[in-house]
Amino acid sequence: MDCIHCGNCTRHCDFLKKYQLDLEGFSQHPELAYHCFLCGECTACCPKGIDGREIALKMRCKKVEEQNGVFSKVPEIKRQKMLVMEKKNYLFRNYRHSTSGSVLFPGCNFPSFYPKTTQKLIDLLKERAGMGVVMDCCGKPIFELGMEKESKAICDGLSKRLHQAGVTELVVLCPNCYAFLKEHFDIPVVSIYQKLLELNLVRPLRKEFFPLYLPCPDRHSREMFESFVPLLQGQIEEIKGIQCCGLGGCAAAYEPEISTGFGQKMKEQKLSKTYTYCASCAGNFSRAGCQEVRHLLVELLQAEEQPPKGVRSLFNRAKYKLL
Repeated sequence: MDCIHCGNCTRHCDFLKKYQLDLEGFSQHPELAYHCFLCGECTACCPKGIDGREIALKMRCKKVEEQNGVFSKVPEIKRQKMLVMEKKNYLFRNYRHSTSGSVLFPGCNFPSFYPKTTQKLIDLLKERAGMGVVMDCCGKPIFELGMEKESKAICDGLSKRLHQAGVTELVVLCPNCYAFLKEHFDIPVVSIYQKLLELNLVRPLRKEFFPLYLPCPDRHSREMFESFVPLLQGQIEEIKGIQCCGLGGCAAAYEPEISTGFGQKMKEQKLSKTYTYCASCAGNFSRAGCQEVRHLLVELLQAEEQPPKGVRSLFNRAKYKLL
C-alpha cells in the first residue's frame, strides 16, 4: 500500500524486471512467490522501505497454509523434495564432538565446498582453544520454503540440544547461518573471524586491493563484513551490480536463466581473483566458470582448497556424519 511506483525495485532486480512488476505488483502474483531470490536488493533501493523478501515469504507461507500445513502438497516444495528430505531433520547431524561453552557451527555449505579447510579449522580450534564442533543445519532453507512450523521445530530442537550440551556461544562460518540464527536463536552467535581475531590464530591477508563480493544476507547489515575487515590489509573494492550468486531463495529452479545470468555477470568482471565469505557464492560462481574465486576463510587458514563441481559437495557434508 505504501508503494509509490517509482520503479527503483524493478530496475535493481532481474526477476521483477523480467515480469515488469514493482513490489506492489509482485504482491498480487502469489504464483511467482518461489521465483524471488530473496536477495533484499529491492528493499535496499525502495524509498518507502518495502520489504520484497517479506512479501515473497508471506506468500510462500500462505501456500502452505492453504494446504492445511501439508507442505508436500505445494507444487513448488515438491520440486525441492531432496532439499526438504535432507534439511527438515538434518541427515548429517553430529553432536559427538560438541563441548560446553563456545562451539564451532560450520553449517551445511562450508563443509560441502571446503572439507579440508573445515577439518583444519576444527583441529585448530580444538588444539588452541579446546573448542568442540556441532554439525547441523540452522533451518534457514526450510524457513525460506514457507514451512514455518517445520522451521520453528528445527530451531527449537537445535536450541534444546545445544543447551543440553552446555553450549553458551555459537561460532559460525556462514553468513546465512549468522543472519538467521541471530534473528531466531537464544544463544549468542559470533562470527568465525571475530573468534580468530580474539584467539590470535591467523595473520592478516596483505594485498593492494581485494575485489569482494558481499553475499545477500550480509550485504546491507554488514555485521559479518565488519568482523573480518581488520584481517584484510589492503583496499576493499566491493563488486556491485550482481544481485545474487544464483542460489538465493531456491529460485534457480524456477528462474534458471536469471540464475545463470548472475554467474555470467561475474565472469564479465574479468577479475584475476574474486573474494567472498560465503561458500555458496564461491561454489556457484566457480561452477559458472568464474576463475580464481577465493573464500576469505580458506585464504586466512592457508588451506589452498577450491570448491568442487558436480555432486561431490553432497558427499563432502555427508562424511561429517561419521566424524
